[in-house]
Amino acid sequence: MQTLPTQCFLDLAYQLLASLPRARLATIQRRLAPLLQFDVVGSLPAEVSLQIFSYLPFPALLNCALVCRRWTILANDQALWKNLCDGRGWSWRQPSFKYPPAFTQSGLDAWNDSDDEGMGDSDEEAEEEELDSGFASMSFAGDEQVIASTSSNAFAPAPSRNRVSVYPPPNNKVYSSSSKKLATARPRAAARHSAPSLLSSVSSSSSSKPNYKLLHQTQIKLQKRILTSSYRLSALQTRGAPTNSHTNTIYCLQLYTYPSSGAQVLFTGSRDKTVREWNLSTGLVERVIGGIHTSSVLSICVYNGILASAGSDRKVVVWDLERNKVMKVISDHEDSVLCVRFDEKRLVSCSKDRTVRTYLFPDLEPQFVLSAHRAAVNAVSISKTLIVSGSGDRSIRLWDANTGKSLRTFENHHSRGIASIDFKPPYVLSGSSDKHLRLFDITTLQGWSTSPDHDTLSGSVSHGLGQAVLCQTCGNSGLVTLGGGGRQGPGNVHKNVLHRDLVRSVAFGDEFVLSGSYDLSIKVWDRRTGALVADLSGGHTGRIFCIGFDCTKVVSCGEDQRICIWDFAHGFDTSFINL
Repeated sequence: MQTLPTQCFLDLAYQLLASLPRARLATIQRRLAPLLQFDVVGSLPAEVSLQIFSYLPFPALLNCALVCRRWTILANDQALWKNLCDGRGWSWRQPSFKYPPAFTQSGLDAWNDSDDEGMGDSDEEAEEEELDSGFASMSFAGDEQVIASTSSNAFAPAPSRNRVSVYPPPNNKVYSSSSKKLATARPRAAARHSAPSLLSSVSSSSSSKPNYKLLHQTQIKLQKRILTSSYRLSALQTRGAPTNSHTNTIYCLQLYTYPSSGAQVLFTGSRDKTVREWNLSTGLVERVIGGIHTSSVLSICVYNGILASAGSDRKVVVWDLERNKVMKVISDHEDSVLCVRFDEKRLVSCSKDRTVRTYLFPDLEPQFVLSAHRAAVNAVSISKTLIVSGSGDRSIRLWDANTGKSLRTFENHHSRGIASIDFKPPYVLSGSSDKHLRLFDITTLQGWSTSPDHDTLSGSVSHGLGQAVLCQTCGNSGLVTLGGGGRQGPGNVHKNVLHRDLVRSVAFGDEFVLSGSYDLSIKVWDRRTGALVADLSGGHTGRIFCIGFDCTKVVSCGEDQRICIWDFAHGFDTSFINL
């Protein structure tokens, strides 16, 4: 028998099987099936298997975990999920389980469905229409009437994020676009938006060991909530409440996470001449910074333990938050300072006097005066060696921070004055008094806009370093005009999803960009396509002056003295997310 060829054995086996009844064949088939299945990945060394799985996207990993026990162990390996989190810039923060002091609701008004800088009521005509600043004239504290304008919150949502519900107003509402109805949340003692998650008891996040799969799935869940407009709306401040709150219009805000403790707070600047620091866990003011500005605080920037504030008193004040004292007062501008930004190396400010000024740390000695704009410079942003400024002259200018030279000028970037900008190289996001926003790649001249009119605008791009001049019509180099709404494709412009008034504040995120407008709404757009993914309204009764956001919430302030928090993390723990 052993000398017979293999084919003879195959033929013999087949004939034997063919002679059996069908029921017996089915039994043999079930017994043979495991012998025919071979788990190649599972049979490899774990290191090799993990290397194979490392090329899979997260949905595929979740499916792999359902195959068998061996694959479950491999697909749940923390190294795989850490790599996925690292690729998205998501990091684990060891949560602290110290509960905050008891919070009382006495300072909060009931919330009914009945806020980087801004101004109060408009009581004058805009300046010259040809060089309009992007804002209406506003009256500040004091006797004189000033036309002021500032940029959007340049806080880049990439470095900050988190917090949970700690103090729901009596009529706390949960919104979801899936039902398009309001569901009244069951009131909970001491439970509010997601300013840190404090409602966790013994959860998977309580372990001292990071759970990167949990981190990744939580981030994905937060993104889905944004896409479905599932949020809880609450007010950190309403007019006159809580005690020790701002007493006038709130122009600017920024979320800030202290590096040493990981605690996230909110800084706000107001027409009452003060900057206030809010504890997002308790909803109370923890610090009032005042006594230096003699008029409205129009812009703030917080970074690395330092706060800079700019005001209509023409001052830029730099504060040391740890020592709680003034580091320097700068009074070089000749008119209202509309925006201030800084990084590790330099501070940049812009003004109604049409200039941008730069100062070098640590002494903050003057460096450059950039004076090419023809109208008020409403917004400025900085990223390493590049400075971007936006003006009422409708242009955006790109500067070399090290030399002060103008690198590029984007004329007629909007059809009216530019009110706000945010900069994340190579992209510039801008909002304008033409009611539109625009995302633009300064290297490829491609991007998207909510305006259908860019095709007819003459947008020249000039280089200031002796290079050839590029002249292109805005939109002719890959610019897509979008109307948003239901994540529709390019070219579908629907007026009902666009802003109906000046876009006062814009902010960059990794997946989304946000815009806040005088039309009392905040809109969330897909960063890549420009499609509208969420429309947040009902929070403000006055114009929105500033917005900020992280992966768990959106915050806004405005002329109605409200600070609104749109919480997308309600109901689950986010204390382990590094904001």
